Amino acid sequence: MGLMGDRTRLWETRRLVEAPGDGSERDLTAYGPQAATAEAGDSADLELETARRRAAEAGDPAALSMLGALLLRRGDLDGAERHLRAATADGDRSAANNLGVLLHQRGYGDEAAGWWRIAAVAGSAAAAHALGRYHRERGDEPAAEYWLRQSAESGHALGAYALADLLEHRSDVGAERWFRAAAERGHREAAYRLARILDGRAPRARAGGLAGGLGPGPGGVETSVRELRAAAADSRDGGPAREAEQWYRQAAARGHRRAALHLGTLLEGRGETQEAARWYLTSAKDGESRAACALGFLLRDAGDCESAAVWWRRAAQDGDGNAANALGAMHADRGESGEAERWYRTALDHGDVNGAYNLGLLCAEQGRTAQAEQWYRRAAYAGHREAANALAVLLLQGGDAAGAEPWFSKAAEAGSVDAAFNLGILYAGRDEERMALQWYERAATAGHTEAALQVAIALLRDGDEEAAERHLRVAVRGGSAEAAFRLGSLLDRDDHAHEECEEWYGRAARQGHRRAQVRLGMLVAERGDVVEAAHWYREAAEAGSRNGAFNLGLLLAREGSEPEAALWWARAAEAGHGRAALRLALLAARRGDLTEGRHWCDCAVRLGPAEVAERAARLRDALQQELTA
Repeated sequence: MGLMGDRTRLWETRRLVEAPGDGSERDLTAYGPQAATAEAGDSADLELETARRRAAEAGDPAALSMLGALLLRRGDLDGAERHLRAATADGDRSAANNLGVLLHQRGYGDEAAGWWRIAAVAGSAAAAHALGRYHRERGDEPAAEYWLRQSAESGHALGAYALADLLEHRSDVGAERWFRAAAERGHREAAYRLARILDGRAPRARAGGLAGGLGPGPGGVETSVRELRAAAADSRDGGPAREAEQWYRQAAARGHRRAALHLGTLLEGRGETQEAARWYLTSAKDGESRAACALGFLLRDAGDCESAAVWWRRAAQDGDGNAANALGAMHADRGESGEAERWYRTALDHGDVNGAYNLGLLCAEQGRTAQAEQWYRRAAYAGHREAANALAVLLLQGGDAAGAEPWFSKAAEAGSVDAAFNLGILYAGRDEERMALQWYERAATAGHTEAALQVAIALLRDGDEEAAERHLRVAVRGGSAEAAFRLGSLLDRDDHAHEECEEWYGRAARQGHRRAQVRLGMLVAERGDVVEAAHWYREAAEAGSRNGAFNLGLLLAREGSEPEAALWWARAAEAGHGRAALRLALLAARRGDLTEGRHWCDCAVRLGPAEVAERAARLRDALQQELTA
């Protein structure tokens, strides 16, 4: 299940209230007027506030500072400011930081920065963080880095995170160190960002391909199966992906929904689908549409299409085009073209160009060629390579080869393997063999089975059997019966490779390749296995092979079944096999049926080859003499 890159920068607009005395910091966003109301109703807090007020009345700066912080967290800015200013007059560092927070909330940024500077110089890590953020928001990155570094080096988690974010913005490799420092102190966004860095470093093969009905991933989802497997293998070896998983887990456990999504992806890539589903569910419930979409695919693969549709629908309603495409593909598979079209259009409305491609596929399946062309064009102009290839195929089928060629080229240059192969076919049809071979080689390099076969055929034609064999083996791995047959034929020339030769003939024969069936029959006949030879000859003959029918006839004749042999020779002769016609002529001559004998002699003369035609002509002359005697 592939994921889009989403290194989203989450600017935290919060400032910290620093409690005096212990250096601890609290997140202001966890408090506010509503929280203050709730806390004011707590008798313990009321007692604490009463005690602090008494201390404040006695003029204790620390008590003034603590009371100001308490009021600030509760949203009583007027009361807080009075106490904080009183505490700062006595040099309280925490009060200076918190007064800066208060002034920033009121919109007095420059005055807030002045108090943060006083607190930061006095050693407040929270104030240094706030001051660094203040400078960055105003575009003064050198000053921002200075103060954020002061905060980070003092062990402040938010300071470390903000410094890492600044450094990453500059593509500075030092960002990883500070993301790690913040993550180790429990900062969940830092843990997620660190995991993304490590995950991107893990070696993996990029498997592209835009889908939607026909591509490598249903419903328009980029599945990246090879990428996931590579990441999983790296995880088992303890590489970057394994460490990335650890940080994803930390962030996900703290409620980070995108971390839960990526953790689910890593687990699914390793085949741990049950745990992956749990994390997808956690992320989806928190509102992550991509997790809902991924969960849908897991449920579909488990056979629960109805539940999958529920999650896809939820994701689609949240604007996920992948999920809308998946719903469209599901309805298309059920023959519900109206619903399929509706969801494909929804995907397109959500900005997913796969929706246009899938609409083109749907229209093409229904014979609505003009509409299919329109949708393909729309997707192709948006850069969808498979749509460009499909459009070119449609134009070529309509006889517009000139219009098809630039779309094939555009798709091939964008990485479409099918388009590269189709360009090879196009150039081969024009007898431009050099250009055809270039595109075949390009497609073959990307793993295209038929392209590898075409390259092998060209190499065989040029006499480069060693290189041809390499390409044939590639094509065989892709399941090509023709490649298996040709590989068998190539090895058939080597007296020491008969066993492997038979293996490849057998593979092609089992796939229904008629010439391979005949050759396999000949090999096993040489070993004396008449039954198996007859089986393969019969398979080929019944599929329309005249050589299979002729050889089956020879085998039956040797076994004493001459009448049945004649039936197969007749079938072969009627399909253009000269030797079969000559055999029938000889049978007829032995039976004394001179007219039928002449008929088959005429066929053999016409069909050839030369030596057969010559023998048939002599036999025909002899039969003619008998008839006229």
